Amino acid sequence: MVRRILALTSGRIAVAILAVIALLAVFGPLLAPQNPLATGDNTLAAVSGAHWLGTDHLGRDVLSRLLDGSRVSVLGSLEVALMALVVGAIPGILSVYLGRAFEWLTLRLADTLVALPFLLFAVAVIALLGNGITQAMLVTGALVSPLFYRVARAATLAVARSPYVEASLIAGASIGWIVRRHVWIKVLPPIAVALAQTIGVGFIIVSSLTFLGIGVEPPAPTWGGLLASDLGYLSHRPWAPLAPALLITVTVWASNLLADAIRDVSGEAGRALVNNRKARANRLDKAGPVPTGGA
Repeated sequence: MVRRILALTSGRIAVAILAVIALLAVFGPLLAPQNPLATGDNTLAAVSGAHWLGTDHLGRDVLSRLLDGSRVSVLGSLEVALMALVVGAIPGILSVYLGRAFEWLTLRLADTLVALPFLLFAVAVIALLGNGITQAMLVTGALVSPLFYRVARAATLAVARSPYVEASLIAGASIGWIVRRHVWIKVLPPIAVALAQTIGVGFIIVSSLTFLGIGVEPPAPTWGGLLASDLGYLSHRPWAPLAPALLITVTVWASNLLADAIRDVSGEAGRALVNNRKARANRLDKAGPVPTGGA
């Protein structure tokens, strides 16, 4: 599947952007040219050689804070996506095989979680457990998990009616063996699409919470926090919010673009894409080399 994704232009663009964002999360604090927490007298400075993106209202280097804050945004979005994957996909697969009672219970729980506003619920959890981005992201991931539950359940239902799965059940194969051997391979592509989309949703959630000053103790830098602080000084630096807003927008766009690429190369669409390329290659082979003119 990875080769198919990289064969698409949209897939290469999405992977390249997300790879750059991942590198920023890993090496951003090390690449920061200055201490992101150090204040100075040169407040609200314009772009210069010493400060590539200027300084904020406390004289802190904006580029350094932007690089240092990338780790919080990336880790927070991954926490949301992975928590939603674990909490939603596993019960979604098992709901097809563990009987009507488990199916009814998980369906009602998924419906309840869908009805809860996850952003407000995350704020309530932070108020109860203390200001911390990790617990908020884990709770938010659990509230987003119905997406994975429904995707995994729908894909498992389609596979469960397959003749080879029914034959395995008749032969006495265990549910765990059937899930590992037959179901997981078929369920993986739609789950991968949902995972890519949820990473983008996670970036929006992290940015929204940090924009409101929730989840991270100041003066720790975050993309959402930078965006919020810049909005208060638009008369002095009207271009300042562009950098964090552009990073957030591009990251979410790349996540959705990757989800579209995974969808395009998986299932029937993916097989059609591969078949079209093989047919095109066969036509070119049959056509042979283009003759060149001679004397």
